[in-house]
Amino acid sequence: MYRIVFLLISSVLLISCNGSKKKPQNTEENTALPYYNDPTFTPVFIKDKSSIQKEITHTIDDFEFLNQDSILVNQSIIQNKIHVANFIFTTCGSICPVMTDHLKIVSDSLQNNQDLVFLSYSVTPWIDTPSKLKAYKKNHDITNENWQFLTGSKSDIYKLARQSYYAEEDIGFSRDSTEFLHTEHLILVDQTKRIRGVYNGTVALDMEALINDIKTLQNEK
Repeated sequence: MYRIVFLLISSVLLISCNGSKKKPQNTEENTALPYYNDPTFTPVFIKDKSSIQKEITHTIDDFEFLNQDSILVNQSIIQNKIHVANFIFTTCGSICPVMTDHLKIVSDSLQNNQDLVFLSYSVTPWIDTPSKLKAYKKNHDITNENWQFLTGSKSDIYKLARQSYYAEEDIGFSRDSTEFLHTEHLILVDQTKRIRGVYNGTVALDMEALINDIKTLQNEK
């Protein structure tokens, strides 16, 4: 009998103690997104914002390509804006349609955000003319004006993909433009053109993480 009473009292005290525990406070240290400074995608967390320029030297290079409306666009469209990049081709019957539809979830969820840009680069630019990219965008019911489908020089696109976006991580970084580029990665880039996230575009759950990370970047000082 005494043992039962003791156990009951202990249980009450344990519940009381657990209930009194405070949840961890959200701080800049545990909510800030990492930076990715090399093709291995090793996360780098920066506590002192003043050291970013010195520690995170990698940024997305300048570019100039035609979009789906045959308009020449360059890096000015992402100036001081967050952007998400991926690499597709219109004749792809495997991962590209899935990636596009998943990324549309993100686009639709954040459709009122004018400081967010989506860039889908064609990895078969010799096939994907602006008109084909325009049809592809229409077929996927994409109406976001800030979502650009880009085509141009194969070597320029492949170099940008592998050396700026690290699209195939460290494996792709060592490849040249003669080797076909095919990746499911979505790359999140901040307002200073630094990489802040990589996601699997074929996994729907990763889109939730991407949406949350975009919101984190929006609130980042």
